[in-house]
Amino acid sequence: MSNPNRTTSVKRLSLPSGQNIPALGQGTWRMGENSARRKTEIEALRLGLDLGMSLIDTAEMYGEGGAEMLVGEVIAGRRDDVFLVSKVYPHNASLTGAVKACERSLRRLKTDYLDIYLLHWRGAIPLEETLEAFLRLKESGKIRDFGVSNFDLDDMVEAFALPGGKDIVTNQVLYNLVHRGVEFDLLPWCRDHNIAVMAYSPIEHSPVDQRVMLDHPALKSIATRHGCTTAQVALAWLVQRELVAIPKAGNPQHVRENSGTLTITLAEEDFVLLDKAFPPPVGKVPLEMR
Repeated sequence: MSNPNRTTSVKRLSLPSGQNIPALGQGTWRMGENSARRKTEIEALRLGLDLGMSLIDTAEMYGEGGAEMLVGEVIAGRRDDVFLVSKVYPHNASLTGAVKACERSLRRLKTDYLDIYLLHWRGAIPLEETLEAFLRLKESGKIRDFGVSNFDLDDMVEAFALPGGKDIVTNQVLYNLVHRGVEFDLLPWCRDHNIAVMAYSPIEHSPVDQRVMLDHPALKSIATRHGCTTAQVALAWLVQRELVAIPKAGNPQHVRENSGTLTITLAEEDFVLLDKAFPPPVGKVPLEMR
């Protein structure tokens, strides 16, 4: 029997390894931290899976494992339908530490493999050591692919030159209409090397920043023309440009709104208007993090 909740299928991007990553997923930052919200968060993530947003992004840092435990409950009995991404703390990313951290994440998630495992940000442990650990995890079948997060261009170039560096499949960075600094050099480099870029905080991070972005007249004008919300416009701007967007949605209403992005096709005039409202960078911008 077909699922009455399922909507338009999610676009997928090809990774060098042969895996296909969904272009629109679900983030879990600040989830699994409050027992009063647990039921609603589980309902939201499950609804997202029903609606085709099979990518769930989490990390051992989120709620110090709490988000992973929440996700483990969500995906029970449907692991094969989920594209699962988690991240290792920089201080755990040593040769033996990354392996142990991954194994802890797998236990919390109640699964035996991750689709992608990321270094959350760069720390003091040499990249070469982390990459070796990732290669071992991949060889053992505990992860299918690996990547990095919050890496600027010089970090990517350095990592790419190391053993295992060319096996990096993605770089997850802060990227949205307001924060477009990666477009100057990092995004083109990743595209040239077939590395998928995952955009976190695609509709901003805090409620205040979200309102500033989503209340912009240009976004409102485009949303009115397409009969959608301004958040859907901001997400479509990413997805239609071959990026992976992972908005957080802690309640079913926002999940349905995010899913509706898949029914929107922005026109060239929309992209022109958004470039005028949110100008792309004209020079190097230091990588921003949240």
